[in-house]
Amino acid sequence: MSVTGPVVSRFDLSHQGIKSARAEHWNLPVAALTEHALRLGEGLLAADGPLVVETGDHTGRSPNDKFIVEDDVTRERVWWGQVNRAITPEAFERLHAKVLAYLHGQELFVQDLYAGADRDYRLPVRVVCERAWQALFARNMFIRPPVEDLHDFEPGFTVLHAPGLEADPDPDGVNSGTFICVDFTRRIVIIGGSEYAGEIKKSIFTVLNFLLPESNVLPMHCSANIGANGDTALFFGLSGTGKTTLSADSSRTLIGDDEHGWSDNGTFNFEGGCYAKVIRLSEEAEPEIYATTQRFGTLLENVACDPYTRLLDLHDNAKTENTRASYPLNFIPNASDDGLGGHPANLIMLTADAFGVLPPISMLSPEQAMYHFISGYTARVAGTEKGMGNTPSATFSTCFGAPFMPLHPVEYARLLGEKIERHGCRCWLVNTGWTGGGYGVGKRMDIKHTRAMIAAALNGELEKVQMEVDPHFGLHMPTQCPGVPSEVLNPRNTWADLADYDRVARDLTLRFAENFEQFADVVDEDIKAAGVKAAA
Repeated sequence: MSVTGPVVSRFDLSHQGIKSARAEHWNLPVAALTEHALRLGEGLLAADGPLVVETGDHTGRSPNDKFIVEDDVTRERVWWGQVNRAITPEAFERLHAKVLAYLHGQELFVQDLYAGADRDYRLPVRVVCERAWQALFARNMFIRPPVEDLHDFEPGFTVLHAPGLEADPDPDGVNSGTFICVDFTRRIVIIGGSEYAGEIKKSIFTVLNFLLPESNVLPMHCSANIGANGDTALFFGLSGTGKTTLSADSSRTLIGDDEHGWSDNGTFNFEGGCYAKVIRLSEEAEPEIYATTQRFGTLLENVACDPYTRLLDLHDNAKTENTRASYPLNFIPNASDDGLGGHPANLIMLTADAFGVLPPISMLSPEQAMYHFISGYTARVAGTEKGMGNTPSATFSTCFGAPFMPLHPVEYARLLGEKIERHGCRCWLVNTGWTGGGYGVGKRMDIKHTRAMIAAALNGELEKVQMEVDPHFGLHMPTQCPGVPSEVLNPRNTWADLADYDRVARDLTLRFAENFEQFADVVDEDIKAAGVKAAA
């Protein structure tokens, strides 16, 4: 199809209640969006071509400002609480009206995109932005439809992003000037008071996490890749645990780095791009991801860039530890063309244990896998979050993505258990955190060792070696692995003070047990029996 200008859907912005805009820029490609961003002073072009922007006060998500409309569609299904906060339909409508009034007469950037590579389950998404760079972010992160789909594109969900508009907390029924509100009845997301573009991506992930389980699709906060023999592997994990790094393996085809679905058809990427953390990114350790930071079409958030030379400093964390790169999936040389994979042969749960007591790799039974999936353990350390001290903080985020899971965690775990049983998926727990002691004493796991352990798990070598059971966590640890010193495989062997190791390990088992108490009445006995027991 010959294209001489932007393609505008016949379902125009009046369907979203926007009657008049100063200018509407529809489905512009990367070069045009970059030109508009530079024209509007939204960022600058770095030496090798990426667009560099700053996100203001918000350099990460605002979980306390996220709300779901409580109505007949959501009232009995959403797991309400600290993660999923309710807003009334009336309060949402007042905020929605404010957003529409604010966008009236603005210069707007519209992108019509898909969420979901599997045509049976994809969601048409319209993103309406007041910033050109945020439209570029959306174009990078979601799936770009073929041109012939755009004229009749009818959004199944719409995101209205108005970062320049702040709420009035008390009358608007929210916590602050920032708001991220999802209405599943009207199929609208409204975002205001935050420049952070990650809110767009994660809002649609939340939507898919609500909608897809009804179709027997498990939505997952994981990366995925495929081996030469067609074996699919999933990598679950919270931010900073290595989902993006470990799935970007030159010997395997990358399906995606963050969000996937597992349906009766197999595995499929929700996205068309990657959103990688780039603080202290190493060209030697992560060459594929590093290369994306040096090319046109990549969007860099809060990365230091000299205003004269336009050279980047990926080690500068003055703005935030959460510096990010957004780029299309095809910027990774061995990326999948269609975002599809088979049923997983291996499922890897990543945790960055800053206490230094979990094994670097262990094999999980299906019941243990469900226990650790529901627990979603990792640890945060100083510098990764504002206000943190020098002591590691244990974090339990159910399903390795609690902020994006509207349903009760047991619903996702049930789906996971059914799929593991049906497809015979092997399950592993991998610690990408510390060894030889906790944060400040020990050292971070050697990424070469982690890669070697994962390779041995994926190619079946670890199933052939002798295992020993960790006495604190009940985990089965391999006694040998190609390319890894044997003493590394048992974390207790790496500590100088064995009594100190046992004390810290017992403390972490207690944290696991205390966290899991909230699920004790709703999970099966075999899952509870397979879990971590608090030590005396």
